[in-house]
Amino acid sequence: MAVSEPVAPQTPASPSSPPPNGMPSIDIDKITSEDSFGGMASSFVQQAITGNPYFAAGGGLMLLGTGLAVARSGITRLSGFLYRQLLVDLEIPSKDKSYMWFLEWMSKYKQRSSRHLSVETSFVQHDNGAVSTKFSLVPGPGNHLIRYKGAFMFIKRERSGKMLDMTSGTPFETVTLTTLYRDRNLFADLLSEAKSMALKAQEGKTVIYTSWGPEWRPFGQPKRKRTIGSVILDKGIKNMILDDVKDFLKSGQWYFDRGIPYRRGYLLFGPPGSGKTSFIQALAGDLDYNICILNLSEANLTDDRLNHLMNHIPERSLLLLEDIDAAFNKRDQTDDSGYKSGVTFSGLLNALDGVASSEETITFMTTNHPEKLDPAILRPGRVDFRVLIGDATEYQMREMFLRFYVGEEAKADEFVKKATSLGVPISTAQLQGLFVYNKNDPDGALTLVETLKTPNHVF
Repeated sequence: MAVSEPVAPQTPASPSSPPPNGMPSIDIDKITSEDSFGGMASSFVQQAITGNPYFAAGGGLMLLGTGLAVARSGITRLSGFLYRQLLVDLEIPSKDKSYMWFLEWMSKYKQRSSRHLSVETSFVQHDNGAVSTKFSLVPGPGNHLIRYKGAFMFIKRERSGKMLDMTSGTPFETVTLTTLYRDRNLFADLLSEAKSMALKAQEGKTVIYTSWGPEWRPFGQPKRKRTIGSVILDKGIKNMILDDVKDFLKSGQWYFDRGIPYRRGYLLFGPPGSGKTSFIQALAGDLDYNICILNLSEANLTDDRLNHLMNHIPERSLLLLEDIDAAFNKRDQTDDSGYKSGVTFSGLLNALDGVASSEETITFMTTNHPEKLDPAILRPGRVDFRVLIGDATEYQMREMFLRFYVGEEAKADEFVKKATSLGVPISTAQLQGLFVYNKNDPDGALTLVETLKTPNHVF
């Protein structure tokens, strides 16, 4: 018969005694004795971290790192969401026309903060040899801040080190404007203001464009408009050309209704110094047009590039092809250099009136030797209006004299009599040189009238 042994009463383990099976101890009394829940949680976490061997071995650190990474990702997502909801960006690439407008506007805007500047130097050499230099400080690559109509705008100008503008070799750039979403409508106001400033700088002036790679770019500073009255052609010629151009400009619908390409070509021919180019410049000023000059003798001008340029002429611009006869003295092909000019003759004809030719264009061609022109280029549709701008007539001599010396009617008649008695052709360029040399001195012009016998006389 088994006798059960008495079981000794169990006493609670002291807080300092080690727990069974090597498990970490938790001081329940200490936790329950805390005054607040925050104190309880703090004490519990402290005991769990200091007494837990798994945490000390790295598991807890891993969990803590994971938690921090999750928190960081959440903050990043939240900031991105807030950025999309509260801010708006406007990117202006350097290829866009408004890019230079904006930089010029910002360079003159007073309420801005810039620590990165770039210098743009304009160098102008006048006819008398004097040189004018102007430095303009524009915002350089970097960060800028402006306040426009009460709204703050953060501006970042970036320059790509890998992308280049192949036409100029300059790095590709972008300007990014950032502001609050509620102020997004100010972008349009800002760009309109920049455009108005740029157009105002060209107001009363004629912009001369030249080809640069596949695009047109302004050449030098805009020139002051030349009045139509400053060019004196033979009686009736000036008004005849002007009336024809104005009639063409208002006949767009008439051309469209009849299926006729809306373009017109003019050929001004005559001796050198007769005022052909001067009249075109004055005509552009009277019409408030600009001038695009295209040199057909340019070595790297190809048929494709010619066609592209003639189809992308800036708005309200006249296309000028000077000395067109010089580009095609011979249509024969050589073994060494191909055609004599940089562009083929057929390429020019197709650009003028081919399938891919441009619409709404006014083309002026000049030549000193019309007899050298191929009959193919004189066909209507390529040249619609031909006029001789010849040497100075008696009418031109008298009108030019009176323009320089107002009110000198008698002396004007005397000058015409002396000039015509020389028996040699006299260009308007010669007359202008004589009158400029004798400013405010009609008697001096009468005295030196004999110099007109020599076309290239230098005073």
